[in-house]
Amino acid sequence: MDAPLAPRRPVEVERGRVDDWHWLRDRRDPATIAHLEAENTHTSAAMAHTEELQRRLYEEIVGRVEETDQSAPVPWGRHLYYHRTVAGQQYPIHCRRAASDGAPEQVILDENALAEGHDYLSVGSMALSPDHRLLAYGVDHDGGEVHTVRVRDLETGGELPDVIERTYYGLAFASDNRTLFYTRPDGSMRPYQVWRHRLGAPVEEDVLVLTEPDERFFVSVARSKTGRFIVVSLGSQVTTEVHLLDAADPEGELRVVEPRRQGIEYLVADHGDRLFIVTNDGAENFRLMEASVASPGRGGWRELIGGSDDVKLDGVDAFAHHLAVFERSSGLRRIRVMDLDSGEIHELEQDEPVYSAWGGENPEHDTAVLRFEFSSPVTPRSTYDYDMRTRERVLRKRVTVHGHDPARYRTERLWATASDGVRVPVSVVHRADLALDGSAPCLLYGYGAYEIPSDPVFSSSLISLLDRGFVSATAHVRGGGEMGRRWYEDGKLLHKRNSFTDLCAAAEHLVAEGYTRPGRLAIRGGSAGGLLVGAAATMRPDLFAAVVAEVPFVDVVTTMLDESLPLTVIEWEEWGDPHQDEFYDYMLSYSPYDNITARDYPAMLVTGGLNDPRVGFWEPAKFVAKLRALRTDDSRLLLKMEMGAGHGGPSGRYQRWRDEAFVQAFLLDTVAPSGD
Repeated sequence: MDAPLAPRRPVEVERGRVDDWHWLRDRRDPATIAHLEAENTHTSAAMAHTEELQRRLYEEIVGRVEETDQSAPVPWGRHLYYHRTVAGQQYPIHCRRAASDGAPEQVILDENALAEGHDYLSVGSMALSPDHRLLAYGVDHDGGEVHTVRVRDLETGGELPDVIERTYYGLAFASDNRTLFYTRPDGSMRPYQVWRHRLGAPVEEDVLVLTEPDERFFVSVARSKTGRFIVVSLGSQVTTEVHLLDAADPEGELRVVEPRRQGIEYLVADHGDRLFIVTNDGAENFRLMEASVASPGRGGWRELIGGSDDVKLDGVDAFAHHLAVFERSSGLRRIRVMDLDSGEIHELEQDEPVYSAWGGENPEHDTAVLRFEFSSPVTPRSTYDYDMRTRERVLRKRVTVHGHDPARYRTERLWATASDGVRVPVSVVHRADLALDGSAPCLLYGYGAYEIPSDPVFSSSLISLLDRGFVSATAHVRGGGEMGRRWYEDGKLLHKRNSFTDLCAAAEHLVAEGYTRPGRLAIRGGSAGGLLVGAAATMRPDLFAAVVAEVPFVDVVTTMLDESLPLTVIEWEEWGDPHQDEFYDYMLSYSPYDNITARDYPAMLVTGGLNDPRVGFWEPAKFVAKLRALRTDDSRLLLKMEMGAGHGGPSGRYQRWRDEAFVQAFLLDTVAPSGD
């Protein structure tokens, strides 16, 4: 079947720059929808010969999963909370039972019931009232991330008449169990307001608590762990300001902890009459301060843990007598515990060289038990309870992966050398008996933005590729959060190209060390990671055989000039403001859409979501349209557009597994055609 060719309709967008496919932005234009549907039809036809392979891959992925399963119960108040899944059902079921032995289960929210009659479901936020009688939850039915909030009476099982439309993430109950705080987005999908709702009162009488006029700042609301405060956080990419409201006085006044100062970030956890504050004020990699609740401002801060050039302080979790401290060292996540009575600090030792450990669900303040999670490229996600007094740990749950034998695989940390001499960590996993002679296909993943790390964790779906001889690698490129704040700073704004050259350096290192060769090397990334792989493909198309770009941010200049789009203004502190010549020219130098020329490109699978509020559907659509018009090769170029979903793709787990089987079939058919 011939690939659809989107007609050129030249539009001068700015500074004389002409965009031939600008028209694809208009979803109201029937021609746009017709083109997207034609692309989907073409993709289905182009992949039809892999349908049997897709079926096998899907069955393998599902076959490893314990389809009927349950999470490790979390103690909270008089109950144990958990969620479970049932074979054949798409969504989790949220449950609780009394902490006493043999207590019956109570289903508090069945997402499968919420999904009935809908093609998409996402539960954005859930909040329990302090007396654990009420559950507030937000539901999104199209992937647009606008939620409708409802409240359920957990004693009767019935829904209260309160229905709050057009909300964003974040819900918090006051101590009276009757007052609910929530956020609203503006027309550009920026959460900019906090509202107060009194249960039983008309929504029209809800009270506006706070409005944030600065378009760089997002607003969030939550109840503190102790329950003493409603916490309102205002954050841009580089600046934060936290306000506290006495949860026992929901109509009271917000109190600012420390007024915002450009470039200063901080997080707050309350503990009795003091606050723990994690901040970069005076420490690039953050330090831990404490202050009194009565006088929380910077003038009264006292240092508890100083800053370090080698260790990044990510956050803390406060308990009655202990403080869990979450850090990054040498590119790995680690946990330390401080005894608040003695001041002694110790580290939770882990027994694998490449791993990730992070805090789990810890809703109780007055406990000595820390719930934490552990995973590595060969060890499935594992839930532990750690006694912070005795230092004993108990494995509460390890995700069952049928047929998985960790001894069959080898994981290691490599170091590639970037073009400017910086060493870039690369996490690798492959079959232990794999010959590293350059013949193996390889899938290289990356993200590299917003200080978000790509931590080395287990993926059961990847086993299908590993068992077919693939090497799976993750490049921890600059712009991510793996190696401290400087690592992030060196991959943003006018240093953004470092992210792309780091990925290319990782690819070259894998080739040089015999893990693969360019003709068998694929790269994969989503969202900002889609920009990463899109830019690498336009800079070094000779280095890769295939690209999987999922909801990719590839039309950088046009998007960052459009202040009407969600996220644009707040993103200027990440990418730069292209209204300024310096940033405009720099963005234009790497924007994948703007750097497509008449040359050969790798095979590509590009995905998008029609309802995506984060990366407009037109970005992947325009990217593919321009490639079709200009490329000089005949390699496979596919666009797969979800017509009823958003940034995260399909919402049901079986749908997601089918999507993953599709991607893997594309990879196998492209870089390892004899691999199945």
